[in-house]
Amino acid sequence: MKMLAAVLHNTPSDLVIEELELKEPGPGEVRIKIAASGLCHTDWETMKGYQPQILPAVIGHEGAGIVDKIGDGVTLVKEGDHVVCSWEPNCGYCFYCDQGQPILCEEMGKIRTKGLLYNGEAKMYYNNKPVYHYSSVSSHAQYTIIPQQGAVPVRKDFPLDRACLLGCAVMTGFGGAVYAGRIKPESSVIVIGCGAVGLSAIQGARIAGASIIVAVDINNKKLKTALDVGATHAINSTKNNPYEFILGLTNGRGADCSIEAAGQNISIKQALETSRPGGRVVILGKTPFGEEVTFPFNLMMGDREIIRTSYGMSRPRIDFPKLANLYMNNKLQLDNMISMRLPLSSINDGFKALEEGKVARAIIEF
Repeated sequence: MKMLAAVLHNTPSDLVIEELELKEPGPGEVRIKIAASGLCHTDWETMKGYQPQILPAVIGHEGAGIVDKIGDGVTLVKEGDHVVCSWEPNCGYCFYCDQGQPILCEEMGKIRTKGLLYNGEAKMYYNNKPVYHYSSVSSHAQYTIIPQQGAVPVRKDFPLDRACLLGCAVMTGFGGAVYAGRIKPESSVIVIGCGAVGLSAIQGARIAGASIIVAVDINNKKLKTALDVGATHAINSTKNNPYEFILGLTNGRGADCSIEAAGQNISIKQALETSRPGGRVVILGKTPFGEEVTFPFNLMMGDREIIRTSYGMSRPRIDFPKLANLYMNNKLQLDNMISMRLPLSSINDGFKALEEGKVARAIIEF
């Protein structure tokens, strides 16, 4: 079948809308008609060449849609199901799957880095040449084919334009707070960076019962949204020192949990130094490939736990439906996290807005 998709041909470069040929789903694969796809900072990093990817490729890894067709042997979903795409599908039997860490699946990881699906094939073609897959999702397209393990069903009354956010940003931030951060009732929390991931971490902290939630950013609009979704305090780090601010709220100790969600050296340093001795630091953002991170001296004083997680220590097949329920029960706010809605033809405008820090999340609607 023919479909339109945003193709990355080289780096650094914008995306090009192309008509591609999409093969039929094979055994264990499902075809998804994409309803919405979020523009993630990781996509932007790939476009800039900061993250390796075999090209040409259809990028995008934060998608939701409807199962359009299933391949032989598919048992986890059926045609017509509403699903969120997971960029960390798992085989169920490798070392990490057996350890209860499916998001670290070795078997799927080997294939994903080659830009192929689990059977070692590419399903997208342009002028009879393969176009490679991205993070086992490739959601910036009208349709995509993914492993059945990566198609997670959610309730059909959950709007698909908000469902796409669960696929990366919301799961990463929420899981970073609740699972990696182990936030407890009455905890003190500081979140550095208030994009979609940071806003989701703030909501995770709120739902977990934190009594102090400090949002830090350099964009006042994002700080306003942070207050709307549950932050108790919001500070612009160009005007206020996060370290001094959190000490003033915690009797000079620092935060029980410091969460970094901006992916910069300065934000990682701020997260480290605002944590209290004995506290927990969760690093969700990532600096450009090869850039070194330095530790502030006070980090060497007293015990601390430093956790790095790319997907919030989540188990998508369990957690995506839970997050959908939280939204439908008015406990998780997603509507105000969508700052911009665009057609596929304007996808580069969305990435420009992301680069300039103007959006919490931009989404492509099909």
